[in-house]
Amino acid sequence: MNKIDNGGWTILVVDDEPVIRRLLRQKMISLGYACFEADGSRQAMEKMNESPADLVILDIMMPGGSGMELLPELKKAYPDAIVIMATAVGDADTAIKCVRLGAYDYFTKPYNLDEVALSVERALNTRRLELEVLDYQNNLEEKVKVQADKIRTSFMNAVTALALALDAKDGYTSGHSGRVSEISVVIAKELGMPDGSIENIRLAGLIHDIGKIGVKEEVLNKPGLLTPQEFEYIKTHPAIGERILKPIVEEQEILDIVRLHHERFDGKGYPDGLAGEQIPTGAAIMALADAYDAMTSDRPYRKSLGHAAAVSEIKKGSGTQFSPDAVEAFLRVENTIAPKTVKP
Repeated sequence: MNKIDNGGWTILVVDDEPVIRRLLRQKMISLGYACFEADGSRQAMEKMNESPADLVILDIMMPGGSGMELLPELKKAYPDAIVIMATAVGDADTAIKCVRLGAYDYFTKPYNLDEVALSVERALNTRRLELEVLDYQNNLEEKVKVQADKIRTSFMNAVTALALALDAKDGYTSGHSGRVSEISVVIAKELGMPDGSIENIRLAGLIHDIGKIGVKEEVLNKPGLLTPQEFEYIKTHPAIGERILKPIVEEQEILDIVRLHHERFDGKGYPDGLAGEQIPTGAAIMALADAYDAMTSDRPYRKSLGHAAAVSEIKKGSGTQFSPDAVEAFLRVENTIAPKTVKP
């Protein structure tokens, strides 16, 4: 029964006296509740089986089966139903017994309809609060997940924007991350990778160089060749990128790509020196895409090699720098991924 909106409550009045049933029904309807009647225990169970009521006003003394006998049967079949007992005999023992059997409240005849109305209102307010708590508990995990996903998405958007902003600061690398992402996706599709992995590769491409935030700009943009010490220093950026992303990225595949996109098939890459099949497919793809874009872009220390020369270098690097599977897939689609700005 979803009554959290505090509306649509249904009430069953069970009494063998038609006049009393009519008075109670009219009062309940006037308060906005849907109300129906039963003249005894048997009909009450039939009505409940047809359409369970939220609350039952149950007379104790009825021919053919007392309300006291019906109460435990009713609570067993419909444990969420609220039961308020009514009788012409008022004594403490009866009231205590009713409560022990599961009744919410107890009042005596002749009815004070306003008191009955207050008892019904209190009971339904209690049920509404119970349902709110139950709904909150049942949905808490999902609500937390949704909120966490929103926060994570916001962080990812911020990190991606920052990575692209850093990319755009340098005229030599402007658009690099976006191009690497696009090239990697084309290769991944050619290899028949699952949609989820392709999406992870797309995202990883956009942020694969985020670790360069932690590298000094004078080293990143040095116009000449790097010294051995400077090269060792710049080689820290994949691990830095992984550390930046780890608190906000759940997908291990993305973290692996960011960390391992400078590994080589022959084991001479960095930061972990992985080789061959040790390198995840996504990272192997991105290593190739990253190298292709670097070769076909002007850099401070050299001009673009051009598409044909870059393709030739990638062929030479198959089985040493690059995964042979990634190279073969790249060669099948290389004419479709060469940017228009890349010279032949």
